Amino acid sequence: MTAGRITGCYGIKGWVRVHPYTDQAESLLDFPAWWLEGGNGPEPVVIDAGRRQGRGLLVHLAGVDDRTAAEALRGRDILVREAALPPLGDGEYYWHQLEGLEVWCQDREGEAAGEQLLGRVAYLIETGANDVLVVRASPGSIDDRERLVPYLPGDVVKAVDLAAGRLTVDWFPEV
Repeated sequence: MTAGRITGCYGIKGWVRVHPYTDQAESLLDFPAWWLEGGNGPEPVVIDAGRRQGRGLLVHLAGVDDRTAAEALRGRDILVREAALPPLGDGEYYWHQLEGLEVWCQDREGEAAGEQLLGRVAYLIETGANDVLVVRASPGSIDDRERLVPYLPGDVVKAVDLAAGRLTVDWFPEV
């Protein structure tokens, strides 16, 4: 599972800047193993040291000891094993679990008979106030528009069914 991305280097001793895709940046340092996505598949890396800086992390990887080597890692995704993720409570989901789900809107009375397919969750955006689902048109959707739907469980998001690959929202398309 993709857990972050190397966005650049820091200093001259091989440190890299990491943008974590987690709510708590430091939690990425707790994973026992990282892999970097590469052209030849995932490559394992060892973390020598790391710390939070601002909203991201500064990390030193074993064997990356100068700025040139660190710069070569820019843009690489950081992968972790899904089995290493901490368990979530009821009604909580990791973003990667929501990506790809079909998004259905209920009719105005909340009845299933009037549901319409808006599309599929392409990805999520963190806005500060609340997360936002980016929903792109898919085969069978009502039109070919991209929509931004607030991820507000209980208010806008009425149901998430991972097994069925479905997310039901109280969000009506403009007609």
